[in-house]
Amino acid sequence: VKSIGSYAFKNCTGLTSIVIGDSVTSIGYEAFDGRTGLTSIVIPDSVETIGEYAFAYCSNLSELTLGNSLTTIGSDAFGGCTALTSITIPDGVTSIGNNAFNNCTSLTSVTIPDSVTSIGSYAFYNCTSLTSVTIPDSVTSIGDYAFYNCDSLTSVTIGNGVTSIGEEAFCSCDSLTSVTIPDSVTSIGYCAFFYCKRLTSVTIGNGVTSIGESAFEDCSRLTSVTIGNSVKSIGGEAFSS
Repeated sequence: VKSIGSYAFKNCTGLTSIVIGDSVTSIGYEAFDGRTGLTSIVIPDSVETIGEYAFAYCSNLSELTLGNSLTTIGSDAFGGCTALTSITIPDGVTSIGNNAFNNCTSLTSVTIPDSVTSIGSYAFYNCTSLTSVTIPDSVTSIGDYAFYNCDSLTSVTIGNGVTSIGEEAFCSCDSLTSVTIPDSVTSIGYCAFFYCKRLTSVTIGNGVTSIGESAFEDCSRLTSVTIGNSVKSIGGEAFSS
């Protein structure tokens, strides 16, 4: 078997374990979607692509091992896997799809390798137990709502390759206390850090030319803001509280 097709195990409601063979290179759309009996999955090194919704809503999946040949994690691939606690994304993955790990509410740590160039919209949306994230220098864009409502997030390191931070990317990250925007970033999106209510310090790098509307609105504890010398526009209510 070289591929597991779309809907391959749909309605297999009693499925509690699966062994994926070393010849499999792709796992298709919704292949294991909603299989709540699965608690652990090992993706072998042969797999290069995990399709959209492939393991979405496997709500008891607590252990996940991703193989070293993986290059693409599709949209919603592991969305709603509420028992997952940690993820190590292997070297070789270049993109984390939209919604890839959204609503993984038990996720406390994620390791993003230097091979990743983009983090999709809603990728870690509502991962309410995530405490820290390091975005490597290889990443150029952080999608809209990528870390929205990650309200346990206390530390974010944004790599020196990031050029844009999407709309509401870190909105409602209630536990963030400081953020440094590197010189590589040119734009900070609408409501990017809206309602980060414990944020006290912001440093905006010299590459930023525009700060979006409401970017830091309702950050009511903000006491220190350093704005780089390239900023040409600051949107309405950008720092309003």
